Amino acid sequence: MSRWAIYPSLEGRSVFVTGGGSGIGAAIVEAFCEQKSKAAFCDIDEEAARATVERIRARGLAVPLFLPCDLRDIAALRRVIAEAAAAHGPITVLINNAARDDRHRLEDVTPEYWDERMAVNLRHQFFAAQAVFPMMKEAGGGSIVNFGSVSWMVGQGGMPAYTTAKSAVVGLTRALARDMGPFNIRVNSIAPGWIMTERQVKLWLTPEGEAELLRRQCLKRKLEPAEMARICLFLAADDSSAMTNQTYVCDGGWV
Repeated sequence: MSRWAIYPSLEGRSVFVTGGGSGIGAAIVEAFCEQKSKAAFCDIDEEAARATVERIRARGLAVPLFLPCDLRDIAALRRVIAEAAAAHGPITVLINNAARDDRHRLEDVTPEYWDERMAVNLRHQFFAAQAVFPMMKEAGGGSIVNFGSVSWMVGQGGMPAYTTAKSAVVGLTRALARDMGPFNIRVNSIAPGWIMTERQVKLWLTPEGEAELLRRQCLKRKLEPAEMARICLFLAADDSSAMTNQTYVCDGGWV
């Protein structure tokens, strides 16, 4: 039996997660399945996404609905959100998780690359929220969680387009919270620190980087994707019904 909280308000709720095929997103999808939510997710990596579905199925949990999608294609994003709603009912929980923190030198950034990074890390969050807005209004409320990052808070270099996009998530969250609040729709964001996904460990984690991380964090351990998922559950559940327009830093005390 899980030693983590169970949220009765999440049982049967229609949930949509972007970038749910691997990493933090996969942990979020699995966590909602544990809560008996009706989970759907999209991802561009079909192999990883189908492996996530099979892992959840093997645990005997409700099987999530996977819908392939390149989030840079807003028409495709709108289509899969509509498909998820048709399958599970109006979406009342949206988790805008998808992003890619590819490193890039400022000297190499072209206008085309800049626009593509905004499309991958920021633009789809707005249009996903726009797509679920009518459903949440009709349902009498909902919860949207946007994923940012502490990278811009700590002044991390080596990826200026990414950190710019992630800083903008805070402004987007506050704008949506203000406009959607009258309809009982809550909008919050999560700013994770360095979370040890398979991608992070494979591409970026070095002995020197790990030593610096543990020096700067208050908690002297590595943070895991499931810890971000549990914060999503709380912000999606009725237990956080008075909480909106906020950014929650979850970085082990790095900032």
